[in-house]
Amino acid sequence: YKRYKRNPVLNFPERTWPDKQIEKAPIWCSVDLRDGNQALIEPMVVEEKIEFFNLLVKLGFKEIEIGFPSASQIEYDFLRQLVERNLIPDDVTVQVLTQCREHLIKRTFEALKGIKKAIVHIYNSTSTLQRDVVFHKDMDEIKDIAIVGTKMVQRYAAECDTKIRLEYSPESFTGTELDFALDICTAVQETWGATKENPIIINLPSTVEMNTPNVYADQIEWMNTHFKNRESIILSVHPHNDRGEGVASTELALLAGADRVEGTLFGNGERTGNVDIVTLAMNMVSMGVEPGLDFSHIMDIRKKYEQYTGMRVYERSPYAGDLVFTAFSGSHQDAISKGMDWWEKGRSGGKWTVPYLPIDPMDVGREYESDVIRINSQSGKGGVSYILKQNFGISIPDKMKEEVGYLVKGVSDRKHKELTPSVVYQIFEDNYIGQTDVFSVPEDGIWATVTIQQGKEKRIVETGGNGRLDAVSNALKMYFGISYELAVYEEHAISKGSSSKAASYVGVLCKDKMYWGVGLDEDIIKASISALVAAVNKLAKDTNVKEGREERIVDILNFIQNHYTDVSLDELAENFNLSKPYLSKYIKEKSGMTFQDAVKKARMKKAKVLLRESNQNVETIAASVGYENVEHFNRLFKKEYAMTPLQYRNAKNQEE
Repeated sequence: YKRYKRNPVLNFPERTWPDKQIEKAPIWCSVDLRDGNQALIEPMVVEEKIEFFNLLVKLGFKEIEIGFPSASQIEYDFLRQLVERNLIPDDVTVQVLTQCREHLIKRTFEALKGIKKAIVHIYNSTSTLQRDVVFHKDMDEIKDIAIVGTKMVQRYAAECDTKIRLEYSPESFTGTELDFALDICTAVQETWGATKENPIIINLPSTVEMNTPNVYADQIEWMNTHFKNRESIILSVHPHNDRGEGVASTELALLAGADRVEGTLFGNGERTGNVDIVTLAMNMVSMGVEPGLDFSHIMDIRKKYEQYTGMRVYERSPYAGDLVFTAFSGSHQDAISKGMDWWEKGRSGGKWTVPYLPIDPMDVGREYESDVIRINSQSGKGGVSYILKQNFGISIPDKMKEEVGYLVKGVSDRKHKELTPSVVYQIFEDNYIGQTDVFSVPEDGIWATVTIQQGKEKRIVETGGNGRLDAVSNALKMYFGISYELAVYEEHAISKGSSSKAASYVGVLCKDKMYWGVGLDEDIIKASISALVAAVNKLAKDTNVKEGREERIVDILNFIQNHYTDVSLDELAENFNLSKPYLSKYIKEKSGMTFQDAVKKARMKKAKVLLRESNQNVETIAASVGYENVEHFNRLFKKEYAMTPLQYRNAKNQEE
């Protein structure tokens, strides 16, 4: 440590920033496509940059530094593609970077042809270290570079149709004497002729973090209070993260008078990166300040960012990391569970007040089920009860919570691993549901023996379902070989007294067409079945279905329907005393489906019911219908229904 020296700090007792609060968002400028891109092992190609640009526009950025078009053909081509494909919205200003050299400035303006407005960003390094070690120039020579560069931009701007705003950065500002930084910035300001109506952007970068954030804030406020004609300046900051303090430095700089922030998504950039605009913006949200950027689907944004850059957002990265909202600790889980209950019951006055969660995870598109409380050996009764209630709708009595919590925690301790919600439920079910070790009280279960009559012929089909109505519906589907969705069911009483009748309304959906039936009966079950029969009769008549299937194929499909989670072709062949080749051919010929298709159809039907009618998460549902790999389940579901399971659930919730 003795090899290093302290960097000087500013004696500035007039500072006022410690007494201020952030009241509004700054002007945001994304430098992902330039500063971020130049730091990648494999920089983005043109099409990737275009997709990234479109993402930044969608997020709400109004100023985007798109690159260094005079330094690279890819950068030049990218800008020309934005122009020629008319991809720059009228309310977005692109920013281009160039050194203070005439051939580079000329090339930059060639790239800007056809753009309505742009920011031309020039810079040169001004720090003591860079002047002495890199450039071997004195202050006057460094200042002259900036002035000459400004005049060249001024000259080319006068000759083009693009409305140009100048930005100047004294690079390595934090290592520059403040008097000199003020002198060179003022020279550029005056040379450009900045006014209140046509301001200049003065960008004061923390090119390398050299001190604590309070020192940077002092430097920004000193400059802010010493500028001439301050109304003609948009004061910008561009912090890096060498000391891991980029976000803090930026927030204090805003208190100190900065109007504008340059940064990147998730802090990408050279060395330890630029300031993370996602964290900055969401910090503002947590303080009740409108950020002006939309990160409401942060995991989708993260996925695209990782795709474009090849970089990774780590588990503990604020707001977007896999574990940033997760609590394993029992006491934390208990506090969160109680806080969520308080919030859901409307007791917080409309303000988010859940312990350990600075923002509502749903505000950034995260899910309570998978992102907040997870179970391992550190968890307690509050976390376990929350998981069961949130995922499975089971509200454990308070006096039972401790026993269940210790039970689940003990399993995790012995297995030495995290327990998924489905495993937690399985432990609960194994220990508290359906216990018959000593005796049982049998009942029929949810089965239906359905007699279907066509003319004088009667057939009996026995099948199961999620309820009596669903079981009857399954029997009709099996018998006639028709496919539909039991989309709507409603009921109500139509009279009072012991002989009162009930009305049931059933809507079945087939190929985007709804068929309705109504049933009236003193028995609500009979009423609902009558309504279903009426609706399916309409469907059968409309689709010219006249006869039922052979008894054997009905029995085979019924077996698949009732054993869909683990049925195999071997088991099916053995059960019906048929060879596998013959059975496969028979199923295909009689039902129009392969064996695998029949299994998948049964599984998907059950999955849709669970998505509609339960609070289980997608992973749990996938496992319960026979898919251990949730990603495989998601792909099959999307292929079958042209939407993901979550999209299906959300669509059904909106319909309701």
